[in-house]
Amino acid sequence: MKKWTLCIKFICNIFVSALLISGCSANGNTEIKQSSTGNNKTEDVSDIYSVTDIPVTKKPSIKPSFTQTPEPEIIPTDLSAYFNGLNGAAVIYNASSGKYTIYNKKLAFKRKSPCSTFKIISSLIALENGIIKPGKSIRKWSGEIFWNDSWNTDIGFKEAFQTSCIWYFREVIDETGKKEMQKQLNKLQYGNCDISDWKGKLNTNNNNRSLTGFWVESSLKISPKEQTEVMERIFGNQSVYSQKSQKRLKDAMLVTEKNKAGIPIYGKTGTGVKQGTTIDAWFTGTAGTEENQVYFCIYLGKTNNREVNSSIAKEIAIQIISDYYTH
Repeated sequence: MKKWTLCIKFICNIFVSALLISGCSANGNTEIKQSSTGNNKTEDVSDIYSVTDIPVTKKPSIKPSFTQTPEPEIIPTDLSAYFNGLNGAAVIYNASSGKYTIYNKKLAFKRKSPCSTFKIISSLIALENGIIKPGKSIRKWSGEIFWNDSWNTDIGFKEAFQTSCIWYFREVIDETGKKEMQKQLNKLQYGNCDISDWKGKLNTNNNNRSLTGFWVESSLKISPKEQTEVMERIFGNQSVYSQKSQKRLKDAMLVTEKNKAGIPIYGKTGTGVKQGTTIDAWFTGTAGTEENQVYFCIYLGKTNNREVNSSIAKEIAIQIISDYYTH
């Protein structure tokens, strides 16, 4: 008899629970609606857990719904007059307006070796990790004679950056280490993020390992458009990097305090050579004021019967940015 009584109670409990659940569903607490796009979405699911009569061991994992930000608008623009027949691309990204001004889209989306523009990244990571410290950035020269005479001396961070001293940053990158470097490049979404050729053995133009690495005609690649995006991640309003590091980096990157548009321009050149011919020439950075800041990249590729170098890329950038702010 006791067994029958227990069975009847158990069945009654199940029946009552079913009624409670049905009531919750009728009130819309667990209603699944079909959205206009065909996707299912759960509405007010949290209310179901306030019903104390229903034992709940674990809430289902529900991902929040985030509003998708629209893709920035790309405005193709004829800037060929600035390039004067050179094979090149230009990208200007205005985060405030959410618009890209792009010349030569095909080349602007093509990944190339960043060369010495990568010193922006290695400097940032070293500043953030205390590898480069204020007042303690001087590194001892090994005594090896390099082709650039300004490298043949003990040298500090700002001078090393502005003279593009490769041996200085080779040491900085080695002290940063592969693990931290990979972590930071992933966070910055820096091109293909490929540092597999750490020592730069793929760079057949230079077999001096103190003057090469994964960023010089080697495994790491990035497009001009991606360069501007990385600049915005470093210096933009949503940057996760300290104001102190940004300030020191900008101080080293300052090209001109005021151009004809009356705005400062910050940037870094980069040059890649193969068999004695320049195949990659860069100038990338940021310009403008805090209220109206743009991120830019000028890239020049090999051009038949024409000289190509990063100094020309820099000149083109300054002209374009100056006109951008005066028109």
